[in-house]
Amino acid sequence: MADDDIDYNIVFPDAETSEAHWRGRKEPVVILLGWAGCRDKHLSKYSNIYNKQGCVTIRYTAPLKTVFISESFGYKELKNSALKLLEMLYDYEVEHCPIFFHVFSNGGFMLYRYIQELLHKEQQFSSLSVAGAIVDSAPGSANVPGAVRALTATLGPKVSPVLKYLLLALFAATVFLLRVVLYPLTKYVHKNHYDAVRERPPAWPHFFLYSGADQVIRPSDVRLFADALRLKGVPVDLYDFVSSAHVSHLREFPERYMCKCRDFLTACMEDGDETHVGRRRRLQDQ
Repeated sequence: MADDDIDYNIVFPDAETSEAHWRGRKEPVVILLGWAGCRDKHLSKYSNIYNKQGCVTIRYTAPLKTVFISESFGYKELKNSALKLLEMLYDYEVEHCPIFFHVFSNGGFMLYRYIQELLHKEQQFSSLSVAGAIVDSAPGSANVPGAVRALTATLGPKVSPVLKYLLLALFAATVFLLRVVLYPLTKYVHKNHYDAVRERPPAWPHFFLYSGADQVIRPSDVRLFADALRLKGVPVDLYDFVSSAHVSHLREFPERYMCKCRDFLTACMEDGDETHVGRRRRLQDQ
């Protein structure tokens, strides 16, 4: 579907599946924010996890030019997409349902940054209640080699080698200049997404799924980010898949990945009788 310039897919569960899982409660709405270059057929494999749990799902992936060009230069084009995604909840009359986010790589995390800022600041979204967020293979900070690897994977084999190397060189130089060399001078105007969310994080629980073998996002960035959120009182859990590549945890460990997602969703939907310590134990169990 399309809403002006935003292409998305929304799936509603059938009444029987919803009732079987939620027994009269409002079914959760899971918003999946894809990684840069993600095709909807790939994102749909993740949304199926939640559809089978009786959830409403919304899938959206930001355009490549916005992620790799506009955001690199500090233009906040994704903020408009974030606004439209939140307004969509009212259009489909699901604004009173519990909301979850499933965020992939820095491409999805950039959009997530603007969504959570709108939820912090805008009174028009005060009726929305976020229950939790899963962050897959993100976030990363000031990692030029990782950003170049991400763009290389996104461009794919169909782009001519000369054009590919030219684009990669230009992109690497731009990111290094704006996000490393000049960042101490510009961060008060164009704060990067990692720092923006870390300094003013949302209060809802977060579950970080990452891998020590990730060549795009440094595992240390994920752990440091999670520690920073925990120090600010945000309920945080992490799970290291150890050997899987960037955003490849579902492909490499399908049963384990789906189990982690379902357990987190169920834990966040509980009435609060279970403590965060209890949630941690359940999520860490194999």
